[in-house]
Amino acid sequence: MVEFLNVIFNGISIGSVLLIAALGLAVVFGLMGVINMAHGELIMLGAYTTFVVQNVFKGWGSPLSETYIIFAIPMAFLVTALVGLLLEKGVVRFLYGRPLETLLATWGVSLILQQFVRSVNWVLVIGITLFCLLFFGAWWVVSRRPDFARIRNLFFTIILPLSAAISVVVGVVLAQTYQLAVTQPWFGAQNVNVTAPKWLQDGLNIGALRLPYTRLFIIFLTILCVAGIYYFFQRTAWGLRIRAVTQNRSMSSCLGIPTQKVDALTFALGSGLAGVAGCAISLLGSVGPNTGQNYIVDTFMVVVVGGVGKLVGSIVAALVIGTVSYVIGSNALAPLVSAIQPLADFFTFFATTTMAKVMVFALIIVFLQVRPAGLFPQKGRTVDA
Repeated sequence: MVEFLNVIFNGISIGSVLLIAALGLAVVFGLMGVINMAHGELIMLGAYTTFVVQNVFKGWGSPLSETYIIFAIPMAFLVTALVGLLLEKGVVRFLYGRPLETLLATWGVSLILQQFVRSVNWVLVIGITLFCLLFFGAWWVVSRRPDFARIRNLFFTIILPLSAAISVVVGVVLAQTYQLAVTQPWFGAQNVNVTAPKWLQDGLNIGALRLPYTRLFIIFLTILCVAGIYYFFQRTAWGLRIRAVTQNRSMSSCLGIPTQKVDALTFALGSGLAGVAGCAISLLGSVGPNTGQNYIVDTFMVVVVGGVGKLVGSIVAALVIGTVSYVIGSNALAPLVSAIQPLADFFTFFATTTMAKVMVFALIIVFLQVRPAGLFPQKGRTVDA
């Protein structure tokens, strides 16, 4: 029984990670109808941000090195929120109302982010920074001209390739001059490890039951995120605007709500929550370019089962899916039904991570046949229409 309670606790901690990731995805999908296939890569960026912050604090020595996780959480949020904001303004904004194109575009962005993490080095960073300074600096200067609309196409024809060419030349010169010092990848294709601080490496003993501090910390972090999101949506002006746009976009626009700003803020918020989820995931195992792919499918399942845009639904669905998947995959059910041999053999067959997901998928398919809109269906005039 103690082992089964340990399994339940570990499943709840996995569900907590899914909940953090699903909160942002549920808001984005519910508000804009955007299927963001790059959400998993935003989780991965949050995990890598935690790794970088850990290494920075290690250089400062103890006791500061034991507090890195406190600073890694807001840094992961800010980094991924900024990436999400750029993604919304640069890609998603031009594809609203076109779900297939949005899905393909964000899937392409996910592949780019994966390869970026594998290949990023000083040459790449300097080249991208130089390109942005040249191109957007020139844009800022030229856009102030009264005839910018007339010369817009000419501007792109000249400045875009010129900025790219200068950046490439500078990158080549740096690579040939400093060689391995600037061409060595920061992370590479191999997984990297994030070590939990010493104060999270122990556990809480309750009789024969042992609860690791790391997983307790993840659950506590999830509670903070849920409380923060609830307060933001229910007690702030921008939260009210987001809820209004979610229920009826056209009427909100008629009432003067800046829907484009709401979209950008929502996408950044959802992306930031994905970064926090990546920070939590980094405490559970190694981090690699494919880390986000291990969670993106489960995250979408949480959104669909809970009900699009519903906070309560996401909480219930994340905890149920995370716990059930972990309980089945850890072979905790077979010993409980050992007296019924066919049933024990059935649960033993599904006692792997992959097969457990197959069973959870099957259960979700059956559930959606009964409640296709999820546990807590979305309401509003747009839905009714």
